[in-house]
Amino acid sequence: MAIYQYKAKTAEGKTVKGSIEAPDENGFYARLKEQNYYVISWSEAEKKQKTPKLKPKQLAEFCRSLGTLLAAGVSLVRALGIVSQEEALKENQRKIYENLLASVRQGNTLSDAMEAQGDSFPQLLVHMTRSSEASGNMDQVSMRMASHYEKDYRLRSKVHGAMIYPCILGFLIVVVVAFIFTFVIPQFSDMFAQMESLPLPTKVIMGLSDFLSNHWIAAILGLIGLVILIRMIFHIPAVRLWKDRTKTRMPLIGKLLKVIYTARFARTLSSLYSSGIPIVTALQIGKKTVGNAYIEAQFDRAIDQVRSGEKLSDAIGGIDGFVRKLMENVRIGEETGSLDGMLDSIADTLDYESEIAINKMVSFLEPVMIILMALIVGFVMISVILPVYNSYGSIEASAYH
Repeated sequence: MAIYQYKAKTAEGKTVKGSIEAPDENGFYARLKEQNYYVISWSEAEKKQKTPKLKPKQLAEFCRSLGTLLAAGVSLVRALGIVSQEEALKENQRKIYENLLASVRQGNTLSDAMEAQGDSFPQLLVHMTRSSEASGNMDQVSMRMASHYEKDYRLRSKVHGAMIYPCILGFLIVVVVAFIFTFVIPQFSDMFAQMESLPLPTKVIMGLSDFLSNHWIAAILGLIGLVILIRMIFHIPAVRLWKDRTKTRMPLIGKLLKVIYTARFARTLSSLYSSGIPIVTALQIGKKTVGNAYIEAQFDRAIDQVRSGEKLSDAIGGIDGFVRKLMENVRIGEETGSLDGMLDSIADTLDYESEIAINKMVSFLEPVMIILMALIVGFVMISVILPVYNSYGSIEASAYH
């Protein structure tokens, strides 16, 4: 994929500048045609260096600081200078802001300067900034994006915070199993060795115990290797597609995940559409924020439907993985002519519902993991008791003969 920098005119006659990633020159022209841009000049840009991505919290702080300063009448250059000199910034974050300031001082627009920073700023923020430059309301858009990324940060924090207890339980399961197989089970090895035959469950746990006791380094390395292999397999596009499709169809959890995916998309689409971004471009950007490859893969068909004149609600309704409430609200917005207001409303509603969904998922995971631990311990206990019980039965039977 190459990066092409361009200067073009819109259908309304406005001159715009930017950059697009495309496989070749034909792909570059095709993507500009999709946005109804007419090329004036273009050049192939040099490959950008990989730069660290700014986290949602950092993006929220940047947008809020910038929006507050611009609303107070501070010039863009001075505002960026103030933001880049904040004491709490990390060094790599400060470097990104200083590069941004230097680029703007050279006469580039803020959106082009953001895009030149590689992966530091998400495409959503770049397009929103570009739209605000054309409309002259950069302070309002910056504050809106600050609110957007604050919600994103809160949602991510809730997910991470909610997963702490299940992770602790998972760690305890591993510790308990390791303790049982390396310290408890070996205490019974001498007794089991004197028995003529052992039940299959006992043979299984004795074999595992011997292996973990004598080859624990190999077991750890094997576990690490298995995790790496699974991660590599899940990075294969077809496997990732299957995995993400399975997520949406899981009992109970699948429904909760759908709410979270829909909330992410609705919030992004609301921000883009309300800022005047064309709906096709908004869909192209919004699909990348869903976080599910299976849902994202269905957007090409939905975008083609919108381009051919079909309603947005019908296009979204055909995407498997979103809750029906999104389609219904979009349809109401189309019928009443208040699509931006309905998108705002459904985004807020789904944000709230996604928080509830996270709590439900955690409340579901906790008993599942406790039951899993109980099953493992129960299996071990049965495996230990069963041969002892059988030996008593054999002694009692021989006494009667």
